[in-house]
Amino acid sequence: MCGIIGISAEANVAGDIYDALLMLQHRGQDSAGMVVCDAEGKLNSRKSIGYVRDVFVQRHMDKLVGNYGVGHVRYPTAGGAGKEFAQPMYVNSPYGISLAHNGNLTNSESLANELFHAEMRHLNTDSDSEVLLNIFAHELGKQREIYPEARHIFKAIKKTHRRCDGAYAVIGLITGFGLVAFRDPNGIRPLIIGIRKGKTRDEYMIASENAAFTSLGFETLRDIEPGEAIFIDNNGTLFTQQCAETYQQRPCIFEYVYFSRPDSTLDQISVYKSRMRMGKKLANKITKIRPDHDIDVVIPIPDSSTTAALQLADELKIPYREGFVKNRYIGRTFIMPHQEERKKSVRRKLNILDLEFKNKNVLLVDDSIVRGTTSRKIIEMAKEAGAKKVYFASAAPAVKYQNLYGIDMPATKELIASNKTDEEVCQEIGADWLIYQDLEDLIVSVQEGNPSIKEFECSVFTGEYITHLNEGYLENLENTRDDDSKIVRIEASQNTS
Repeated sequence: MCGIIGISAEANVAGDIYDALLMLQHRGQDSAGMVVCDAEGKLNSRKSIGYVRDVFVQRHMDKLVGNYGVGHVRYPTAGGAGKEFAQPMYVNSPYGISLAHNGNLTNSESLANELFHAEMRHLNTDSDSEVLLNIFAHELGKQREIYPEARHIFKAIKKTHRRCDGAYAVIGLITGFGLVAFRDPNGIRPLIIGIRKGKTRDEYMIASENAAFTSLGFETLRDIEPGEAIFIDNNGTLFTQQCAETYQQRPCIFEYVYFSRPDSTLDQISVYKSRMRMGKKLANKITKIRPDHDIDVVIPIPDSSTTAALQLADELKIPYREGFVKNRYIGRTFIMPHQEERKKSVRRKLNILDLEFKNKNVLLVDDSIVRGTTSRKIIEMAKEAGAKKVYFASAAPAVKYQNLYGIDMPATKELIASNKTDEEVCQEIGADWLIYQDLEDLIVSVQEGNPSIKEFECSVFTGEYITHLNEGYLENLENTRDDDSKIVRIEASQNTS
């Protein structure tokens, strides 16, 4: 998962991009980057491994001069971890294009072969984002225009859609000409455009989540539609066109469960309200299945489950308490590559308030259960704090399959629910009982915010993938996503950095 930002304004945009990247830091903690273009057509850039606050210091910001630019925060999904994978990525022909990508191409390997053998383009990494950049650049170069207009750019995006499979929300900077953005024909990853009144023209911001808009004075204009392309020229004129031959809105439902900020609205659906509805549905299921429950207190595992837990407690008429204090400077544990690192991180990440657990039957609520490592450690902590019984509720169904569209979930064999029954998962994590959200209830919870969306991307729960997959793709991905393979890649990148 990554966060992407693009801003076109009258004055320097680097400060606004920096602030917006801080707002999207939850979407990626491996690296951060930014490129801006000034009035002379000169690019100024900075990117490196680390958090936004560490990558950009004042001496970097002083050099980032330009009135339109692109920013990115990343954690690794396809490819390795290292400086060379930080985005935006750049290619000098045609024009000089810088690109930030959120998602994952499922046919990047075959496209990489085409780029090398048929189109004679060199790729410096195995990143699918570099593949996507070169596909778009090649198609734009084929337009043979010294001064490209919106129609030429849109034609290149149409060709890009035809060649690329998978998920991609993209913001690019075409040096000297403006910003471009487009979204895959299924709209799997979010992309939203906002507007702000400048002194002489409208200013625009495009981002993965609109939570980044308000503090910078932007108002949400609308979601970019699946398959749609946006071009904002260097004078600030906005052009839009549907560039996909076929398209259907099928956003990733896990954005609402876990990844997105609660103050974001994606595809016209409030993340906060959808999580409230998840809590209500989960409470209804508990009432139905365990009408004689003896729960004394409901405690969320912060932060993404807090909204659902609060609504669940309200529906059950049971006290809600915050029994964990979160250290907000620890990264998201389920994407950490080392199992031992994940185990230690849970203890560093959460401090426990013993008084909320002692001699109580506690219902812990989390957004989901992935590997089970975090859940097991948290239940241990609750029992050590004196809880008589610890029950566990997941606001999402059992995660049984790997994600192909930009969430770096573990190999399927490392997902705790992949080959276990609910009862076996319950025993494995040490809960006294476990309850999962039903998939139908999860879909209804999200869909209620925008009934026009008829289908969501739910493959982590169902194993049903909505885009074309080449033969052997799932098996190859399985082999590269297990812990051992990740450790090898990370150590290799550290040795070459």
